Amino acid sequence: MLIGAHTLIYSSDPARLRAFFRETLGLASVDAGRGWLIFALPPGELAVHPTDETDGSGPRHELYLMCDDLTATMTELAARGVTFARPVVEAGFGRMTAISLPDGGELGLYEPRHPTALGLSGEGR
Repeated sequence: MLIGAHTLIYSSDPARLRAFFRETLGLASVDAGRGWLIFALPPGELAVHPTDETDGSGPRHELYLMCDDLTATMTELAARGVTFARPVVEAGFGRMTAISLPDGGELGLYEPRHPTALGLSGEGR
């Protein structure tokens, strides 16, 4: 039985990124040993999108944190010192940007405008 999803983010500066998630984003965590933090995330969902493998890029994976009001969330995060790597993109399915991570990476931030699977059980029916 599936009980959750474990997401990995690889970083050239994991200590700095862990501090950002803990202190700036305020994510709760457990120490799995020797300072190896595992962070709690809000409920999530998984979508499968088509890919155009003719360009040589092959399959890829993306991670977005979801929010109910992108503008308000960006304002709150900016007050905590967060900067954004991309301007807001308006699309029929939602609004998106990306959080600049301290190691130079990005983490998507997304306000969906479509039905979400949040709150559903993980069992397919």
